[in-house]
Amino acid sequence: MAEINVTPMVDVMLVLLIIFMVAAPLLVTGVPVDLPKTAAKSLNADSKPISISVDRQGAIFIDQQPQSAAQLPAKLAALRAARSDDARVFVRADTAVPYGQVATVLAQVTGAGFTKVALVNQPLAAP
Repeated sequence: MAEINVTPMVDVMLVLLIIFMVAAPLLVTGVPVDLPKTAAKSLNADSKPISISVDRQGAIFIDQQPQSAAQLPAKLAALRAARSDDARVFVRADTAVPYGQVATVLAQVTGAGFTKVALVNQPLAAP
């Protein structure tokens, strides 16, 4: 018999595909925030950006590390000194957070000298 039976291999690959499709969303860790939905295109991700999150209660996190509002400017200045000129900052805020608090965080980020700042949102579901 000169033929190779590929059915078992296809079965194994389909099972692995399903396992990875189920497991991939569980691997994403971070501060749980309910992101607003928009139709904006996603950004290129060349290097790991600094992630600043504001959760539903108004707590501020820098790369999943909690920060007080008083500590934020000093921590941002230290990060700015440690990063290159093209460091990117992603700001994630829950939809329930007042705009004034998000604007204050954005002002502190730009005041620290970061120029590449982006607001993270969730894409709209396809119709």
